[in-house]
Amino acid sequence: MESELRELLDKIKQEIATAQNEYELNNAKSHALGKKSVLTELMKKLSTLPIEERPVFGKAINDVKREIESLLEKRAQEILDHQYTQTIQQDRVDLTLPGFVPETGSLHPLTSIWRDIEDIFISLGFDVVEGPDIDDEYHNFDALNTPPDHPARNEMDTFYFKQSPENPLDNRLLLRSQTSTVQVRTMEQHRPPLKIISIGRCYRNDKPDASHSPFFHQCEGLAVDKGITFGDLRSILNSFAVKMFGKEIRSRFRPHFFPFTEPSAEFDLICFNCYGKGCNICKNSGWLEIAGAGMVDPNVFSMLNIDPEIYSGYAFGMGIDRITMLKYQIPDIRLLFENDLRFLQQFR
Repeated sequence: MESELRELLDKIKQEIATAQNEYELNNAKSHALGKKSVLTELMKKLSTLPIEERPVFGKAINDVKREIESLLEKRAQEILDHQYTQTIQQDRVDLTLPGFVPETGSLHPLTSIWRDIEDIFISLGFDVVEGPDIDDEYHNFDALNTPPDHPARNEMDTFYFKQSPENPLDNRLLLRSQTSTVQVRTMEQHRPPLKIISIGRCYRNDKPDASHSPFFHQCEGLAVDKGITFGDLRSILNSFAVKMFGKEIRSRFRPHFFPFTEPSAEFDLICFNCYGKGCNICKNSGWLEIAGAGMVDPNVFSMLNIDPEIYSGYAFGMGIDRITMLKYQIPDIRLLFENDLRFLQQFR
């Protein structure tokens, strides 16, 4: 019996000493002290021994058991100490090394220009208003003096919603093609004097290319009061151009036609690429169109119960996407919507 105990102890000592982790140590403990271990089986044999031999053999079994428990406890502590040392080595920080600069996000270039435009016009005394992306024909076309046969009202140009009993044919719902709808809604709800801008998303049925997108952003401005003139409009847009692009910027007005305004004009800036010499970006004109503008047509005032004999006003609209492309010299509007990190990381 004693030789069997000694052999068992030597075997268990070897198994405990070679255990490299808690899992292996638990296996060794189970082999040594578990219900089906050799030590347990020896304990069961006590009852078969002569009475005078039982105390001696029982004491020997208990001594072996206590030694095994001591070895297990010691090895468990050694494994924990080793794991701790490994963790310290792996996670150690050299305080003499320079720190890591965490990557930070940044505003999308469109968002930056959007905020710049708002800040500029707020500094010029304008209020910022908002309106729905989904509107109706009346606010998008009729109230803006757009005739029924105007090409912009065609389904090839505007996104209309499917008709329903709640959406009658004579005033269809659509995705607004211009933020001018907000000007109409503002004049319906508030009496002059007014001085507002509205910035938001617009939608037109355009085929995507380098300069066109079915989804884009516009900024519309409106001022209505007594005695407003075209000179006020020119002064405001010139002030905007200087604040946005710098004091050296040159601008001009060209006669144009818009249903909403009379007289109407297009507002151009000198080409940023060729500075008036002519290139492929400005189509050899030396100028880039930046906004459409004009004096609010009296018919619009009349439809909205504003007396055109008392009040006058100007309105303008500009593409935020176009301004962003000019400001950052972006060659393709599609880059603004593709979420390519290689492109976006340039604007940190």
